[in-house]
Amino acid sequence: MTRARFVVSGRVQGVNFRAAAVREATAHGLTGRVWNTDDDAVELVAEGDADGLASFERWLARGPSLARVERVVRTDLGGADRYDDFSVAYGAPE
Repeated sequence: MTRARFVVSGRVQGVNFRAAAVREATAHGLTGRVWNTDDDAVELVAEGDADGLASFERWLARGPSLARVERVVRTDLGGADRYDDFSVAYGAPE
């Protein structure tokens, strides 16, 4: 089990990015949270197997059709099994 934080920047707010990320993460068997940041980015914490996270990261680089992703920054984190599902958070989760 691997845990990573992603910060996605570009035109990623107001384009259904969070809802699409929930669907995509769930399809890859990931758990975690996604939320908007004050600087117009989208931030995510995702947990799952390495292959699932790698596929999800590739999707994040494209995003949903209305998004224009300019950059994805990944930070691997310690710990895992914190979440039971993947859902939208309203602000950074604890």
